[in-house]
Amino acid sequence: MSFSSDVKSELVRQNSKSRHCQLAELAGILELEGRLDEKTGVLTLSSDNELLEEKFRMLVSKAFGFDVTEGLNEKQSREILTALHWNCVADRESVLYRQRADGLLTQRTCGKRAFIRGAFMAAGSISDPNKSYHFEIVCHTMEQAEQLQKLIAGFEADAKIVERKERFVLYLKEGSQIVDMLNVMEAYVALMQLENVRILKEMRNSVNRKVNCETANINKTVNAAVKQMEDIKKIREVIGFDNLPAALAEIAQVRLDHPEATLKELGTFLDPPVGKSGVNHRLRKLAEMAENL
Repeated sequence: MSFSSDVKSELVRQNSKSRHCQLAELAGILELEGRLDEKTGVLTLSSDNELLEEKFRMLVSKAFGFDVTEGLNEKQSREILTALHWNCVADRESVLYRQRADGLLTQRTCGKRAFIRGAFMAAGSISDPNKSYHFEIVCHTMEQAEQLQKLIAGFEADAKIVERKERFVLYLKEGSQIVDMLNVMEAYVALMQLENVRILKEMRNSVNRKVNCETANINKTVNAAVKQMEDIKKIREVIGFDNLPAALAEIAQVRLDHPEATLKELGTFLDPPVGKSGVNHRLRKLAEMAENL
């Protein structure tokens, strides 16, 4: 299964204990995937997703005590819609997408969590964190998307909205905010999986940065040593080491004898030994001399 399916499988097992949370989660599902049959007045889901249907049946059973093994009838459907404060029974609209959850259902923090969980179960998806970070919920109207955006903002996550194929997609692309959403929906197993991936990615990036930095330093050192060798050979050919001050002649010969040595190592070969800054100073003098030849 995909990571998104894993998350939804976990959420199916996440039971809202209080009735107002069950109603809030039910509202999240029906707002985005609910359908009211035009002829029978029976409430159903637009999707054939088995996980969503299982969640829907469980919520209806717990909140209303209905046996929905064979589906709902018109009376049960009317009772559910009345409990959600949705006035769409009289004209029997074929879809419920114009509805938005009543503010009382999402007044408490637990209700907000439940509604977001229901909306994600109905119309949400999350990408494989090994590939990218992307969380989205597809809404029918801008009003629904803005309602969700406001609820999510209450958990300090900055969701964006984009229009796509006559739908309004609310999305998050920051790994840390997606972790927060999994926590909000109480998908703790998926949360730990995503966090493990994030930690591994950060470790790899850190190692890569360190390797790149060390490689850059090595390249810089090698290039500097090559330039020093070229300068010293030029000086030897043009004026000879015998015409150099003793300190410069000594460091020139030491550099030729030890082309791969660091500045610190070069200093240990001098008599008396000289520190890194002293070696660097003498090599700079040789570089200036070579440049003027």
